[in-house]
Amino acid sequence: MGAYKPAQISCNRFLCHLKRLYGVKKAGYSGTLDPFARGNVIVGFGSYTRLFPFITKTPKVYEATLWLGAESLSLDTENIVSVSVLNAFSQSQILEVLASLRGEITYTPPIYSAKKIQGKRAYALARAGAEVKLKQVKMQVFDLELLCYNHPYISFRICVSEGAYVRSVGAMIAERLGACGVLSSLERLSEGRVSSKSGEHRFIDPLEVLDYPILTDTTALIRENLWLGRKFVIENQKAGVYIANFEDFFSIIEILEEGSVKYLLNRMHKNVNFIKKS
Repeated sequence: MGAYKPAQISCNRFLCHLKRLYGVKKAGYSGTLDPFARGNVIVGFGSYTRLFPFITKTPKVYEATLWLGAESLSLDTENIVSVSVLNAFSQSQILEVLASLRGEITYTPPIYSAKKIQGKRAYALARAGAEVKLKQVKMQVFDLELLCYNHPYISFRICVSEGAYVRSVGAMIAERLGACGVLSSLERLSEGRVSSKSGEHRFIDPLEVLDYPILTDTTALIRENLWLGRKFVIENQKAGVYIANFEDFFSIIEILEEGSVKYLLNRMHKNVNFIKKS
């Protein structure tokens, strides 16, 4: 499911809401979204959470607004420590900075983030007043576009790799302008092929978001072997990862060079109705 999380609620609370709404006990989401942010979250119910490692979630597209002159430990509006009045910048200055951030960049994640330090979340340590030091990491910025500049606010659209922190990009934009800044709004528009609009929860055919070819050889014997989880060989098939798709279930398998089958995810049942009956 592509579900639209509203602002000012954590992903965990939002997930609890969806579980009550659809009457399910087990559910999960593939990637967190900051409480202050809104936008698309990929949600799986029941055994469909097992699909998360196989779904292509890149690129991720966001729209954000940067508030120049504000300073916050969390790089958003939740922990403002000071606000300064700055002189306006020219649009050419801003465009030059945005251009400098396209491609692979090295950055430090926010201390208020879901990164783990010795098994503990960085945000939990930061809230407890502990010193938090995170290692620099890399992200790919595939595109970075200026939407609007109305001083002291810069609105932009950014397309990034999985695991990127847009709050850190906002801080880097401000720093390269010789200022400080925080995100005053953040919206995730899409993750890979999955998107949702405000107030929308959209069920998705999982085969639409899996980037593997469909196995053409789906005889009754292959179906039986997969259903029973047997060791077997598929001949005359190029090595690689495939989706074995049948009427009532599908499997993700890897065919090795000698033709033997390696199970990556077996027997995912179809036609599962998670919607609570009225």
